[in-house]
Amino acid sequence: MLELAIFAGALALDWLLGEPPAPLHPVVWAGKLIALLERAAPRRGRAGQFLYGTLAVIFSLALFTLPAYWLLAFLKTFNPVLYVAAGVYLLKSCLSLRQLARCAGDIRDRLQGADIETARSRMRSLVSRDVSRLSQPLLVAATVESVAENTSDGFVAPLFYYLVFGVPGALLYRLANTWDSMIGYHGRYEYLGKFAARLDDVLNYVPARLTGILIVLAAHLTKHNAKAAWRVMFRDHGRTESPNAGWPMSAAAGALEAQLEKVGHYVLGDARQPLTPKAIDGAIALMKAAAIVWSATVIVVGGFRFGPGS
Repeated sequence: MLELAIFAGALALDWLLGEPPAPLHPVVWAGKLIALLERAAPRRGRAGQFLYGTLAVIFSLALFTLPAYWLLAFLKTFNPVLYVAAGVYLLKSCLSLRQLARCAGDIRDRLQGADIETARSRMRSLVSRDVSRLSQPLLVAATVESVAENTSDGFVAPLFYYLVFGVPGALLYRLANTWDSMIGYHGRYEYLGKFAARLDDVLNYVPARLTGILIVLAAHLTKHNAKAAWRVMFRDHGRTESPNAGWPMSAAAGALEAQLEKVGHYVLGDARQPLTPKAIDGAIALMKAAAIVWSATVIVVGGFRFGPGS
């Protein structure tokens, strides 16, 4: 089962070593291409921006995923060892579990040391919004939200598409998600990012809801409030602008019995527990437990999906 070997290798590589150096990271390459294409985008005209954005997304996805598909197809028949090695490298580039835990833990440490300014600075690695005026409780809330949402974006979703379409599927998802995170709906050229945002919404529809359920299960495993996670998830998931992000975030809010707020946009959960740095520890624990459950699921489903002859 070569595909399961790829999964195991990518998972081990992600957790033991974290992110590869930027010059060797395919997602970083994609980010540079996106930035280049954005600079060349038309400055005016909704239709022109939308058309350019659509073609740019399709072009970049094809540029990365088609060579990956052809390379892997060739290596699988030429040399299974090289096939697994290439698959591990590409699939690992789509995962970011260790990096997510490290970033959240760093912010927790800064907040525990009352170094709010540095915590705000470090938040840029997790969120794109302005955090320069956020208080400690709101910084904690933003970190918990990011951990919950990125459990889907950086782990559950890539492996979901790996199960369905193999390594090229995981890579395509991660690149589409990168497009959305860099330009999305809003920005200097709003219509430039509409196709990327809509594509990301479609691709995350199943993984986001799956992640919400995984966080509920994780709450049970980590002795958090699983009943509240389930209740709050179904009550509050529709309060976010994104049709998907509310599922894992509201599940985490319920599990931690905390109220997560993005001022002027949404409030998730009930304020039964204070938003202290300890809540970030809880979010990381939920993420790890959800990742374990999902990894076990991938192994079981992958055994049937790929079969003994893969």
